[in-house]
Amino acid sequence: MEVVITKENFETLKNGSLPLVVDFWAEWCGPCKMIAPVISQLAEEYDGKIVVGKCNVEDSEDLAAEFGIRNIPTLLFFKNGQIVDKFVGAANKAKLQEKFDANL
Repeated sequence: MEVVITKENFETLKNGSLPLVVDFWAEWCGPCKMIAPVISQLAEEYDGKIVVGKCNVEDSEDLAAEFGIRNIPTLLFFKNGQIVDKFVGAANKAKLQEKFDANL
């Protein structure tokens, strides 16, 4: 299950016991809409292994700015509170699943 990332819950999720994947997206973004169902599927498949969060860049401009998000969709992968990987753009499920597996 995906969680909505906000400034209020981000630090707790980032420093949690499970790795965190944050999908930075926007309502008007075509590629974001393309990968949204895949991100949802991966969130279900990796439930209990990885926390998957969605961060709307228009609702959380401060978080997007903090991480220098200039293009969306952007996926940031966190472990132990640190960014360990980044993926920008749309991709198929196999490519995204590869990224999830590499960051377990």
